[in-house]
Amino acid sequence: MIQIEHLSKTFGAITAVEDVSLSVAEGQICILLGPSGCGKTTTLKMINRLIAPTSGTIRIAGRDTAELDSVTLKRSIGYVIQQVGLFPNMTVEDNICVVPNLLGWDKTKSRKRAAELLEVVALDPAMFLQRYPCELSGGQQQRVGVARALAADPPVMLMDEPFGAIDPINREVIQDEFMRIQRQVGKTVLFVSHDIDEAMKMADCVALFHDGRIEQFGTPDDLLAQPASEFVASFMGGDRVMKRLRLMRSVDVASQVPPRQGGSPAQLVVKPGDDLRQVLSQLLGCGQDWALCNDSEGRFVGYVHQADILARLADHTTPRVH
Repeated sequence: MIQIEHLSKTFGAITAVEDVSLSVAEGQICILLGPSGCGKTTTLKMINRLIAPTSGTIRIAGRDTAELDSVTLKRSIGYVIQQVGLFPNMTVEDNICVVPNLLGWDKTKSRKRAAELLEVVALDPAMFLQRYPCELSGGQQQRVGVARALAADPPVMLMDEPFGAIDPINREVIQDEFMRIQRQVGKTVLFVSHDIDEAMKMADCVALFHDGRIEQFGTPDDLLAQPASEFVASFMGGDRVMKRLRLMRSVDVASQVPPRQGGSPAQLVVKPGDDLRQVLSQLLGCGQDWALCNDSEGRFVGYVHQADILARLADHTTPRVH
């Protein structure tokens, strides 16, 4: 869906992005991860030509974006930024309708779309359509920003640290909400972040930037289990093993093998979708070496053994550092 080939950007004598290549499949979330000043935001802005590339090629659905009209390109891509960027003198409804109106949509169709999208982002249209941005919390403004980016149903969304200004508790909530929306709408998303936990939670693939180049590109588990360089290993942190557990679910290790005879009865019941970092913490906290895994209707799925959780990590605990 999105192919970037040998993309570079220089500002005078300064090289901000150097020879970046990556490919993102339709419906995937790709997170551009890295420290400040590493080139990830510059790369994102070159995709919708907010910044013109110095060299290289960007293709969306097989079309070279350099051959497209700049205004048409921008209107065909959803864009969400950290500062949200809602127009303060416009209602929520008018903010969401900006791009549909620019595209010449019928007013009734635009208004209907705004109401539908508020429901998608879990805001009641009756309560929020006629409010102004100053009457919303930070999290509510960010949800409206996502709704506005989705308004014209673009195939691609670009997100520049969209949840960075939200407090940690509400950030978790809106991350979960965005993942729910993504499961519903299936957009191709490029998402800038410097938050490792956010990247591990949300990404299908991660491009880790360093000094304007991609240091490693792969799945979250690739970067945690097999860092390609000392920089990747250091950036991902010494607790990479525990971070990997968050990527796995109880159902991944649920076994039909019962606990050994004579063991204590299960005091812990987990759900198939519980992440293994949480499950391991609970097992250690209650002194159990296994838990029952039941689905939401209480039906037995399997046994989750502490030993099986640890065994899943055994193959990849040694970094592949060159």
